[in-house]
Amino acid sequence: MLKIAAILALAIGVAACGVVSTVTEGFKQAKAVESELEQSTGIRPQVSFNWVNGRLVQVTVSFPRIYEGKPLGELAQAVRSTVTTQFKQTPENIVLAFAIGK
Repeated sequence: MLKIAAILALAIGVAACGVVSTVTEGFKQAKAVESELEQSTGIRPQVSFNWVNGRLVQVTVSFPRIYEGKPLGELAQAVRSTVTTQFKQTPENIVLAFAIGK
């Protein structure tokens, strides 16, 4: 009985390592997206992501104010390119958001 419990605990621990690794790598990739977009726009966005079963489902890039340096289409393309490059896969959806304040 003790051996079964030990094997089960080990199996759960090994499975959790993959999850921890994925989350840790995701945060590193999100920070890299933030840094690269800050260099190209002068505004540091917040980047969040959602993984499901190893698939990158959604990445949200939220700017603290409206960016007027480029047309929206060009900014969206820059965000798409940066996200795809840094996360090393294309998410199913990229949400681009702006805070407009009062």
